[in-house]
Amino acid sequence: MDRTGIKLWAMGMAGPQAWTHRRRRYRQVHLAMGTATGDIRAVELTSSDKGDRPIPPHLLRQIPPDERIGTVTGEGAFDTRRCHTAILERGGTAVIPIRKNGRRWRDVRRPPP
Repeated sequence: MDRTGIKLWAMGMAGPQAWTHRRRRYRQVHLAMGTATGDIRAVELTSSDKGDRPIPPHLLRQIPPDERIGTVTGEGAFDTRRCHTAILERGGTAVIPIRKNGRRWRDVRRPPP
């Protein structure tokens, strides 16, 4: 899972010349890709004031429940109980670095052997 940014402008009646900095908006596009195929499996568009942490569970819900999820990789922002729990519930393995000042949790469920 990863994200990238998009800049959006509101066009005025006069066309592109009417664009102003006040109307410029920045959006984040969050993607979940299948590593074997390179296909985009899920997409979430958020405003620039939203963080990355709540996004992985939304992306995982877009993938059909009968499709197997192997590993989920992401940045340290995804190192939350909510993200790890969503990945484990789908049978996946999280490959996420511990976030800054993070530590291991005792109550996160482990996947079945």
